[in-house]
Amino acid sequence: MLVDLTLIWAGVIAVGVFMYVLLDGFDLGIGILFPFAPDSEARGVMMNTVAPIWDGNETWLVLGGVGLLAAFPLAYSVLLPALYIPILLMLVALIFRGVAFEFRFKAQEESRWIWDVSFSGGSALCTFMQGVILGAFIQGFEVEGFTYVGGLFDWLTPFTIMTGLGLLSGYALIGVSWIIMKTMGDIQDWAFDIAKRLLPIVLGFIVIVSLWTPLTHGEIAARWFTWPNILLLSPVPIATALLAVAYWRSLGRRSDAVPFLCAIGLFLLSYLGLAISLWPYVVPPDISIWDAASSEDTQLFLLLGVLLVLPIILFYTAWTYWVFRGKLDRGSAEGYH
Repeated sequence: MLVDLTLIWAGVIAVGVFMYVLLDGFDLGIGILFPFAPDSEARGVMMNTVAPIWDGNETWLVLGGVGLLAAFPLAYSVLLPALYIPILLMLVALIFRGVAFEFRFKAQEESRWIWDVSFSGGSALCTFMQGVILGAFIQGFEVEGFTYVGGLFDWLTPFTIMTGLGLLSGYALIGVSWIIMKTMGDIQDWAFDIAKRLLPIVLGFIVIVSLWTPLTHGEIAARWFTWPNILLLSPVPIATALLAVAYWRSLGRRSDAVPFLCAIGLFLLSYLGLAISLWPYVVPPDISIWDAASSEDTQLFLLLGVLLVLPIILFYTAWTYWVFRGKLDRGSAEGYH
């Protein structure tokens, strides 16, 4: 076949994963920030900024997971046993967070703290587990003959703990950037203050991952630091630095939308950097996307379905964000219908 369906499917899954990280990232970030909000009413406003859209954002997680299973079944069969515990904990945390969305506004004042803990704890645990999964993916898996032969807890290392903490700070940053864009008054003032504290932490984690990864993987170091790659890939770290400066300056100007746009850019460039480091492996460091791909007939059949469903997902996602555009204030904390 003239068209490489494996490359197309790799692109579909990459887009699906990034859309999930971006859209559900600020949902989870709001939950991470929940305990630090000024008061209970402010927490209600924060939750209401995402209450109408959070469940639609998780569509992208389903798309990425199902796409991986269908288009790269070998990768799925290796990654699931290797990451069974963090994936299970992530899904349990998502359940607690989802339940909190539905019950917090209906709870009595004296019992509302239960759902606050459920929302915040679920968001933090889910984010940390996603960061751990990312770290495990970067450090690679022990595979023999396309079968995972590592231990049950190989995913738990100092590096994965660091990436888990890094993603907590990253989601918190994009979450607070969303709050800046969607709120006003004292809640927005609080968000500006938190963003100034979070940005240096996030940049610190980006630097740590950017140095730790090539120092422990010679192939990745060669990809980034040999000539002419060092010149060709230099726009990625340069653009990251420029976006960080733009983010900081936008906080000083008290811009509504620019911090959120800069946070998106930082996530996109970090995602691009990881893709450059790990390409073309779907199970690092041994199994490429072509090794793990299903048959061409299967890929083509599934791709036709995706081409039908993907525009629908994009349409209702865009429509939802358009309908619920605008800012919220303290009078908007009574829940949604």
